[in-house]
This record gives sequence, structure tokens and C-alpha cells, in this order.
Amino acid sequence: MTPAAKHEIDLAHPEDMAPAVDAILGANPFVALSPRETLRTLGQFIANLAAHPERFSSRFSDLTFELMRVATGTSEIAPEDNDRRFSDPAFSENPFYRRLMQTYLAWRAAMHDLVGLAAATADGEDWKAPAQERFAVTLLTEALAPTNLLPGNPAALKRIFDTAGTSLIFGIRNFLVDLVTNNGMPAQVDKRPFEVGRTIAATPGAVVHRGALCEVIQYRPATAQVYERPVLLVPPQINKYYVMDMAPKRSFTEYAVNRGLQFFTVSWRNPGPQDRDLGLDDYVAACEEAAAIAAEITGGPDVNLAAVCAGGITSSLMLGHLAARGDKRINAATLIVTMLDSSEPSLTGMFANEETVRAAVEASRVKGVLDAASLQRTFAWLRPNDLVWNYWVNNYLMGKDPAAFDILYWNADSTNLPARLHAGFLEILLRNPLVEADAAKILETPIDLRRFTGDLYVLAGLTDHICAWRAGHRAARLFGGDTEFVVSASGHVQSLVSPPGNFKAKYFTNPRLGDDPDHWLKGAAEHKGTWWDNWLDWIEKRSGAKRPAPANLGGGRYAPIEPAPGKYVRGRP
Repeated sequence: MTPAAKHEIDLAHPEDMAPAVDAILGANPFVALSPRETLRTLGQFIANLAAHPERFSSRFSDLTFELMRVATGTSEIAPEDNDRRFSDPAFSENPFYRRLMQTYLAWRAAMHDLVGLAAATADGEDWKAPAQERFAVTLLTEALAPTNLLPGNPAALKRIFDTAGTSLIFGIRNFLVDLVTNNGMPAQVDKRPFEVGRTIAATPGAVVHRGALCEVIQYRPATAQVYERPVLLVPPQINKYYVMDMAPKRSFTEYAVNRGLQFFTVSWRNPGPQDRDLGLDDYVAACEEAAAIAAEITGGPDVNLAAVCAGGITSSLMLGHLAARGDKRINAATLIVTMLDSSEPSLTGMFANEETVRAAVEASRVKGVLDAASLQRTFAWLRPNDLVWNYWVNNYLMGKDPAAFDILYWNADSTNLPARLHAGFLEILLRNPLVEADAAKILETPIDLRRFTGDLYVLAGLTDHICAWRAGHRAARLFGGDTEFVVSASGHVQSLVSPPGNFKAKYFTNPRLGDDPDHWLKGAAEHKGTWWDNWLDWIEKRSGAKRPAPANLGGGRYAPIEPAPGKYVRGRP
């Protein structure tokens, strides 16, 4: 076998994986458009074109002229700079492949222009219907890219020749493996190099509590002195907690512990159908108990809270609940890429209407859980180039394994949601009750987020396609205390995993929150580096005095049960 034909493990560089990482949904247990709805939306789009040909005739004429220029070799149409599908030299040097690429790009541009024209001429529609049409047309155009087929992909044809056909054999093998083990979807990550507790989720600590819903992990101090007030991290209920404890040197938890914070995290149990009746009340109560445990172990009256994605929704409900009771157990809170106001256009809200939510609730009710793995497969089609066709070409046409990357491993390590919890999240997404006082109720307590008057740190991602940064600005204005709003220059998951050393990393701050997010951004200062440092400076000021680090983990009624990362992170329903 030649060196080119060796079947090696490809270890990815974080920068190389940016498009895929930016595209994944992460921990968002919401709804997606079904295949039937997608076909219906495409049909509606085509019917609109047929019903009003006069509105779109000029665009058809432009396409015809462009195709004539393609045929005569005078077209200047070219792919976007970040479109790597046509990077092979054959697309610029070979007349056949150049014309094939330009024909496709001209048709694709025309289709998207027609969607824009249809949206501009629609009367009385909200943002969701045009967004669904754009999504459906994107599925069609990206699926028909010539590079998705072997004859239209010169790089794949060259690789077959260079490897004496072995790349084709490996591609067939990868296809058959994915057909059996991944429900026919191309795998996004090589899982072999990763082991929970060794290569990821490896920050030293111990499980100090194991309840019906979660474990509480306390991390071992890494400094001689620690701050007296601990931080409790509440992760999302879907996917595993270690998105904030990735590989060493890329772990938010490790970074915080190395700065002298006493750090705890919640690790949710992966529920099964028998847990169908567990809802928001149960998960809020579990968060409340975890905060009490962290306070008791560290010997103080309160804790600082940090919460991520869907865990931020749960934590916000807890903040409103505790504030209504006059409970001061949370000193200050941090919300990271958390959507509390669903009125801002986003992928998570695009498909949320009465019909789709009712169908999603019924589906999870029948199963007893929201099947997270199935949801992730569906959501992969929301970013088809980055999460489907990119891997289709890599795995099957090129005959390569997907890269080994910790974030994509975490994304594939999914968990379920109890049916009742799923219904509760969907109700919040559809009704948007958290923006109004007492419109939501938890544990028989009406929720008004303005009653929480502790300091708040809100982190949003500038290119976040899940929780739009403007929605983060709105979330920052829902509470009653002093708020620090910070925007990372990255997307949803890249904003979470933002270790120092990335020369592209930057974030924005502006102490004047105001009412207008665009005005806030216009007046914001740009900072190079990770927002982790900004948050640590902020949280340290709210963490009390320093004292000698405890010699042992646990305390009071809570003794260590087993080393971190514990049992639940490895569990199946």
C-alpha cells in the first residue's frame, strides 16, 4: 500500500474545524422541520413562482443570459472565498469542470434570489415563513452540488487514481458502517482518540452528591489559596456537561480552577422513557439543591451561578423562583449563550408554531423522551454543507475518516430529554413568557426575572445562529440587578470553548447596556483574546476573600462518592 493510501487518523486543528463547529446546534432541545413540511414549503415556493411569473421573469432572464456566457466561456461567476467545494484546480483550469461549476453557481444564485423576491413581495407574513422557504431551497441547492457525486468531484477522482482504488474501497466501507451504526448519516467525528475522564472531562475532582436527576461534581483546587464563594455550573440537559471541560488546555473548568475558584458542576443523568413525567419543576428543584450542596461544602451562605444554553433557561427560572421567596442563595449569576426571549429570529425559533410544537410534544410523549440523537440528525440538515455534504464527500468520495475533534465528539455524545421537560421548553419557546412578569410559573411560584437583583454577566455570540446575540442583549435587560453584557466574536459552541492562544479570538464590551442592541455594539470596545479572562476578572470580584484551599473534597453531609467525571456522564438511559 502506498503512503497516500494509508488509512490514518486525522487529528484536526481547531481552526480547520471552525465551519462545522459553528454549525452544530449544541444543546438546544427544540423543534425541526419534518421532511413532509420541507416538501410542502418547497411546493408553496414553486406555486408562488407559478402564480406570479411577472414578478420573477427578470431573474429568469438574467439566469438565461448568464448560462449563455457560461457556455461561451465568458462568464466570470466564481465561488465565494469560503466555499471550499470548488478549491480543486480542475474547476479553474479544466473547461468542462469550470462550466459545470459556473452552471451550478448561476442556478443556485438564481434560486436564492427568487426566495428573496418572494419574501419581499409577501404580505402580512412574519419572519418564519420566508426563513422556512430559504431553508427548503438551501436543502435543494446544496444537495444538487456537482461535488456531491463522484463524476463531478475531480479531487475524489484523482484520489482514486493516486491510491490505486483503495480510497473507493474505504469510502464504500465508511458508507456501510454509517448505514448500520449512524442511521445512514455521515459520521462527523473520529471517536477513537477520546475517552471521557482521560482525554476529555479530565479536570481532577470528585462526585460529592448523586441524586435521581444529577450528580454534583466538586473539582480539586489547583492553587494554595481559593476564593471563599464557590461557582456552580449548570450545563444543558441535552448533551453532556463537559462542553465546559473539554481536552486539557481547552477546558473552561480547568482554567477557572487554575485561577483559584472553588468550582462545582452539575452532571445530568441520561433519562429513559420511565422518566417521561420529569419536568421543569423537577430540574429547577435539582439546581436549587445543587446550589445548597455547594454552599454547605464550602461553608458559606450562597454561591455564584454559571449556566449554559438550555441550562441557562432552567437557571433563570430558578433565579426567579428563589427571588420570589426572598431566598438569597445565589449571589451573582452568569448566563452563557442563553435564549430567554424567543422573538428574535433564529434557527431554534424558525419552525416553532402551534402545529410543529404540538407534533413535537406528541412525539416525545409517545416515546417518553425526546430522542436527542434523532434530533441532531434532523438538525444537521439545517447546515447541510457544513454538517452533511462536507462529510459525505470526505467519508465516502474521498475515502477518509472524519477528523478527531473534541467538540464534535461532545456533540455526538447526546442525551435524551424527558417528555414533560421537552414540552416545558417548547412552551417557553412558543409563548415567550419570560419577558413578562408572572407569565410563567415554577414550583407554584410566578416568575418575574426582575426580582433577581444580584449582579449578572450575560455572554452572547456575534455569529451565533442558535441564540442570536440581539436575543442575548434582550436577556440582559430582563433582570433587576447590575448587568455586564459581553459579546464573543464567535458562534454558538465556539463561544463556549474559547481557550487562550487563539489569535482570532476577540470579544466586545460596553458598560452602557441601553435599549438598542445595535447601538450597544456600535459603541462597544473590541478586545483581543478570550472572554474567559474578562469573566474571571468579573467573577473574582464577586467571590469574596481568599483562604487556604481545602485539603480534602466534600464536607458536612457530603463525602466524595467516586472520582470525577462520575457515573452519569457515561450513562445510557
